[in-house]
Amino acid sequence: MSQWKNNVLLWLSVFSFWIMFLICMPEHVCAQNSCPEVTQWLLKDGFHRDLVTRVTLGTVDEGMRNCMVAVKIDLPRGLYVDPYELASLNKHNITEALVTADYVDLELPEYLATEIDVLIYMKPDPECYSCFRAILPIHCRYHQPAEVDEKISAILRSPEILIHCQKSFLSTECLKETKIERPCSLKNKQNCHWDSVRFQAINQELKLQIPVGLKHHLTFVCTGTLVTTIFCSGLILFALFKHGDFLFVQSSL
Repeated sequence: MSQWKNNVLLWLSVFSFWIMFLICMPEHVCAQNSCPEVTQWLLKDGFHRDLVTRVTLGTVDEGMRNCMVAVKIDLPRGLYVDPYELASLNKHNITEALVTADYVDLELPEYLATEIDVLIYMKPDPECYSCFRAILPIHCRYHQPAEVDEKISAILRSPEILIHCQKSFLSTECLKETKIERPCSLKNKQNCHWDSVRFQAINQELKLQIPVGLKHHLTFVCTGTLVTTIFCSGLILFALFKHGDFLFVQSSL
């Protein structure tokens, strides 16, 4: 009798194991073939921010080690990047970014500027095996004065994720049909064929609050600036005439 009970318990255990296996297996496959996840957030406050982008491939395939991941950021007119700052960051191996525009005017206000595209070559995230991360310093342009609200929103659109691999490991559902030619890196200007990837956005689109002046303060600000400029110029001239030594040279003509 006890032997019969042991056999029944054994068969129940085997049956339970296969039931759990069949339930969990599809989830495991879906996890392996799921599209990458993208998370973005901002660091710092004010006119100078750091945009952090993190891509989680969601796979442990060995072919991932030979992949290059890049993110294309479209900056609206109210934001810009400093090419000289990016060159310094690239020199110190912090951020490797390529600005598609031939020239970026750092002094233009928002209403005279144009949109800027930046391609950032991401680096493996040491905190996550299947993650890539990039940091892009962005800056806010000056805006025209507003009527009521003292802040204007600049919205960052969803980025474009590009992947270049020797061996493809992502599901075909995650790959867009068209391939894009872009430089392989800043050091290697030769074009590579990049796959544009569909992804899951973890957070909503980012919105920056940029402080602006108010139109009804225009008269007060202009008057105060003019009076301060005249007063300071007068102090400088007074100090020059009181304490300065002047040498007048008479012309021979």
